[in-house]
Amino acid sequence: MALTAKLELRQGQQLVMTPQLQQAIRLLQLSNLELGQFVESELERNPLLEMDEIPDTAPRSEPNAEAESPPERAGPAGEDEWLDLEKPVAEADGGLGGDDDGAFPDGGAAPGMPEGLESGWATLRQRMSSFGGEDINPEAFVSGETSLRDHLSEQLPLAIRGHAERLIGQHLIDMVDEAGYLHADLDQLAAKLGAPLELVESVLATLQTLDPAGVFARSLGECLALQLKEQNRYDPQIAALLDNLDLIAAHNMTALRKAVGADMGEIADMIEEIKRLNPKPGLRFGSVQLQPVVPDVLVRAASDGRWLIELNSDTLPRVLVNRTYFAEVNRTTRTEKDKDYLLECLQTANWLVKSLDQRARTILKVAEEIVRQQDGFFTYGVEHLRPLNLKTVADAISMHESTVSRVTSNKYMATPRGIFELKYFFTSAIASAGEGEAHSSEAVRHRIRQMIEGESARTILSDDKLVERLKAEGIDIARRTVAKYREAMRIPSSVQRRREKRFAERVGH
Repeated sequence: MALTAKLELRQGQQLVMTPQLQQAIRLLQLSNLELGQFVESELERNPLLEMDEIPDTAPRSEPNAEAESPPERAGPAGEDEWLDLEKPVAEADGGLGGDDDGAFPDGGAAPGMPEGLESGWATLRQRMSSFGGEDINPEAFVSGETSLRDHLSEQLPLAIRGHAERLIGQHLIDMVDEAGYLHADLDQLAAKLGAPLELVESVLATLQTLDPAGVFARSLGECLALQLKEQNRYDPQIAALLDNLDLIAAHNMTALRKAVGADMGEIADMIEEIKRLNPKPGLRFGSVQLQPVVPDVLVRAASDGRWLIELNSDTLPRVLVNRTYFAEVNRTTRTEKDKDYLLECLQTANWLVKSLDQRARTILKVAEEIVRQQDGFFTYGVEHLRPLNLKTVADAISMHESTVSRVTSNKYMATPRGIFELKYFFTSAIASAGEGEAHSSEAVRHRIRQMIEGESARTILSDDKLVERLKAEGIDIARRTVAKYREAMRIPSSVQRRREKRFAERVGH
């Protein structure tokens, strides 16, 4: 069979992801904090971008009419097509400083400072001010929060004198976590440092006497024991109680009484004493600051019963393209390389402004549809949360599911019922026992929690009982699903809950 060459013409569609399209899609899934960082980096890279500092209520100046604006390269055809992944794209573009006048108005020494130190203080202020041309307040350098490591390191020379012992002690300090616990194998540490195990244990015993009480513990029981020893409240009975904390957690009072050798009254008193201790003594030093959630969308009730949805303007970076500066630089640019760079900066700036605007409008469109779909939740509460998936919202607003998924990632909505992530409103469906509508899994979880919270010691509901009651309310659900929801909400089993209720009644009496 002879091989022959022939020419065929085939027509097809292919999605080409331009850099601008990739950037626009990536902007959708960024949180407001990540978006702010991205915009700041773009402002540093692109000389034609600037922040719009004018509030929304103030009039904005129009761009200079005389500014020269070159024709832009062709981008995606439609304004909204950059977000629609279902449509293919046919072509692609190739000193430290501080003001201390309030503290020392005359530039002199602090009140009550000995005369011999005044000249040294003035010299220090003069030398420090030379770093940035501004007067610096030395107190600012010691006003920061002390970390647990620094606090322990300051006590180390006072508690341990020997050079080798201090070396071991500092190594142990570096291994303590922020809660004050030591997670280390002393045998391995001794081998690593080439020190006798007895010496390492001796140093550790000394470090366990440092402030705050309870640091360098290797378990919760040891942490509580160190604090009780510091209060001179450690005795054999409470030591036996600390050795059996698992029995307290399981509310196994029979085994606990036998292990401790005390009656219920004494055990209740010891438990109350333990509750007053700090299980994580190190957290008061240099604790981690949690970043509060800033909502992207604000929802509030209108006077006519409708819901008003608006974007949180504080999370929207307002970026402008400085076309006047472009025109000035473009007139003085001579080389083609510089002109191409300037043109690229202008196109990138224009695309970023357009992308940010499209991102905001897309978030608002998705949020409006979520509120429309979940109107029962906003009006009556979580029990009226409807089953909802990405496809339902995407079809309603004529977008792709992947676009809705990106929009709802890391975005939050402030409502009269609290702040929720947008993905919270997408829940799976649980079939109805009759011919009614399906139930939201989140609403079913809420109903299970309500039933369990209404229990007493004599009316503990097993998972089977919960299934029966839910079916009586028209919710068709399997026992294993109830158990899965209960465990996800960190609710113990019926046996454990019965023990807890009985224990609470005994302690209350």
